[in-house]
Amino acid sequence: MTGAMIVLVTCAAAEAEKLAVTLVEEKLAACVNAVPSVLSTYRWKGEICKETETLLIIKSEMAFWERLQSRIKALHSYETPEMLCFSVDEGHEPYMRWLNNQLEGSIH
Repeated sequence: MTGAMIVLVTCAAAEAEKLAVTLVEEKLAACVNAVPSVLSTYRWKGEICKETETLLIIKSEMAFWERLQSRIKALHSYETPEMLCFSVDEGHEPYMRWLNNQLEGSIH
């Protein structure tokens, strides 16, 4: 186990860059990939919805999960933003060192 995590967040295209830049600037994320034009189909308030969104793939450390979650909620326009956290079991060691060194207070 590395302590690293990947968090998936969908958002409106118009807010993707602000979310990504803010999380990296505040050292809550080492890197954020923005995958544009993801078609999401879901049920919301009893209706089937289809939206074109941007998928953010956020790389960080588990130690930042609570703060990252709070910051995303504060910045995100959705009433219930998607935030799915996956622990990273293994990773290329030089990349994992780089990832950790980008985060606030470098925890390793």
